[in-house]
Amino acid sequence: MSATACIFCKIVKGEIPCFKLFESTKVLAFLDIQPLSRGHAMVIPKTHGAKLHEIPDDELAELLPVAAKLARAVGSADYNILQNNGRLAHQEVDHVHVHFIPKPSAEEGLIVGWPATKADMDGLKGLAEEVKGKL
Repeated sequence: MSATACIFCKIVKGEIPCFKLFESTKVLAFLDIQPLSRGHAMVIPKTHGAKLHEIPDDELAELLPVAAKLARAVGSADYNILQNNGRLAHQEVDHVHVHFIPKPSAEEGLIVGWPATKADMDGLKGLAEEVKGKL
């Protein structure tokens, strides 16, 4: 998706209204219009990129500090920070975004389940070496 067709880029440019919570030269935070709980917000870089590795590091560096500011401002003791990359990973908008989702109760907020698997320690060791060699 091009930046001209991107809904988040249109929000950044002011072409689509939002409930703005925070703005800097690199980042914008606004309330999600399909919230999972009260205070569910999005934090986005102003540069268009579909996936995390496509965004300049200096913009990425602001995403989590802004999410932390939202957590303090909303006052939720429990919350999720979520960032998806690609359709298989449940990304719906092709522009990097971080969800701040307050979790006030078991029924509200993000509902997740992790399919547990037994770790293959030799496989993990090999994977760790492989990844470290590429960093």
